[in-house]
Amino acid sequence: MILPLNPARKGEQFTDDEFYEFCQQNPHLRIERDEDGQIIVEMPTGTKTSLKNSALNGEVYLWNKIHKLGYVTDSNGGFTLPDSSVRALDVAWISRERWEALAENDREKFAKVCPDFVIELMSDPDEQRTLPDKMQKYLANGVRLGWAIDPFQQQTTVFRPDQEPVTIAFSDVLSGENILPGFELTMSELTQ
Repeated sequence: MILPLNPARKGEQFTDDEFYEFCQQNPHLRIERDEDGQIIVEMPTGTKTSLKNSALNGEVYLWNKIHKLGYVTDSNGGFTLPDSSVRALDVAWISRERWEALAENDREKFAKVCPDFVIELMSDPDEQRTLPDKMQKYLANGVRLGWAIDPFQQQTTVFRPDQEPVTIAFSDVLSGENILPGFELTMSELTQ
């Protein structure tokens, strides 16, 4: 669902602080903001999708725990991207250097930084139409590697800057490449 711009000021956009406060006042909702300032309310995912999200987040977390190269967030962590959108990705990883370069007060809200690596897991077949565009926007904002996971078609589309997306079957190995060195994942081993 897309809400009108700031309802308190008829058609104006929320400032970053107002948007953060709006989200804090509605903790039961999953809220994002697009690059045009439109507020997007998404329904919670189903339990089966949540199980998969947790497994994906756990895999990236365990890799990061060993390598200690950055920080991992789940779908509750919001980022303010350079285009001013605020997105909560299913799994996001940001390098230690980029995170530690942020001011402490910026870390408390929706950090103004684009993750290096993102995973989005489709929870609805309709996302097959919308997720590729969303992933391209992430790349335009600075994401260095992104995976759009489609459990309905049993495939993952890998997105990289300045390259055409590549589709990988669930039975094949996904690589974190030079972004998450040594990280590998076979989706067929995670599916339930």
